[in-house]
Amino acid sequence: MLTIRSNSAARFCDGVSRRGFLKIGGLGLGGLALPQLLEAEARAGIRKSHKAVIMIYLPGGPPHQDMYDLKNDAPSEIRGPFREIATSVPGIRISEHLPRMAAMMDKLVPIRSIVGAEGGHDNFQCFTGRGTRNQPPGGWPMFGSLISKLQGPADSAIPPFVGLENKTKHRPYNMATPGFLGVSHRSFQTEGEGKADLVLNDLSVDRLADRKNLLAGFDHFRRDVDGSGLMDGLDAFQQQAFGVLTSSKLAAALDYTKEDPRTIAAYGKGDPALRGDASPRLNEQFLIARRLVEAGARAVTVSFGFWDYHGQNHKIAKQDFPMLDQAVTALVQDLHDRSLDKDVSVVVWGEFGRTPTINKDAGRDHWPRVSCALLACGGMRTGQVIGATDRLGGECIERPVRFGDVFATLYQNLGITTDTTVTDLTGRPQYVVEPGCEPMRELVG
Repeated sequence: MLTIRSNSAARFCDGVSRRGFLKIGGLGLGGLALPQLLEAEARAGIRKSHKAVIMIYLPGGPPHQDMYDLKNDAPSEIRGPFREIATSVPGIRISEHLPRMAAMMDKLVPIRSIVGAEGGHDNFQCFTGRGTRNQPPGGWPMFGSLISKLQGPADSAIPPFVGLENKTKHRPYNMATPGFLGVSHRSFQTEGEGKADLVLNDLSVDRLADRKNLLAGFDHFRRDVDGSGLMDGLDAFQQQAFGVLTSSKLAAALDYTKEDPRTIAAYGKGDPALRGDASPRLNEQFLIARRLVEAGARAVTVSFGFWDYHGQNHKIAKQDFPMLDQAVTALVQDLHDRSLDKDVSVVVWGEFGRTPTINKDAGRDHWPRVSCALLACGGMRTGQVIGATDRLGGECIERPVRFGDVFATLYQNLGITTDTTVTDLTGRPQYVVEPGCEPMRELVG
């Protein structure tokens, strides 16, 4: 957090002027990640095309056999009360509580055969495509961190990697990190009042003084937090970073109220109080994600809800599915309407699946053996379903898909091939996906 003070009459009870400080949060270590991001941009260059990924993470593990892989011929303790319905693509049937997705199945790809989950409550595999074991020093980086490193910003006023995870009790579970790529490639987190602090264009003279004073503030803060020389060499990028901070483009992208009311209504209104102890149900975040990629972000993550249905699985699902159904389909349709469907890939998934058997509390427990995902846009061949499970929905019997295969597909959509490497802390090159993982030829071959 970087605080820049100035003189003003109005003060809080602690004597600090409300108009006398500017908080710039979520920019990495000491608020200095933006200059580092700009340095990365200078090293990597900016591609002419602007491809992007929006990831909708469903923390807790959504019940695959109640969403895209219903087993209506299984015993009652397996199938539950939900029924499947036909979709716009003949032969593909999904849950009756996802009618909007059913109606636009030609624009979607359900995957019924995600395998290789570790079973832990964290977003690590969903955000990195890798397991937690045998990591290199510093750890595996998140996908958005890799994109930031390899491609840099598409627009110098918009961070390449933005996380819309809201700060809640568990925030959702254990978050992955930028790993060995370092804090300069972490996700830009936008929470609470921080959004207002991004608008600097209307600052009065007594609040900001001039460009030199702000740069001096960076220098002073750097000296305070680091005497080891770690941040030496960033001076060349500080003025560019100031340009980012004095632009209102990011704040404007975060302000979804600027949209047409009909567009806002199409996404629906979330309910942060509904099972929001891990991550709230905020449909508005889906719209913000679209606005961010349109403004220049390359990777945006949204954590939506709390899917750890150990009890009352179907009762809670009947509350949650309609909101997810509306938000996802609104996002996909919006991307198509804005001709972004060839450039922006969408993936929706959680860390594992749920048990075939419904437990004594009418819930489903953790089941890492198989889970589901939903893909859309990105120029992929949609209107198909990939993979299959057995009669009880507990084992993959057709076309196993690893987390790394999904990432290989997303990276290819971005123009990043599987033979691309990044250097870890020991100087060793590391591939962007695990060996053997390949783009899904059904989608992009």
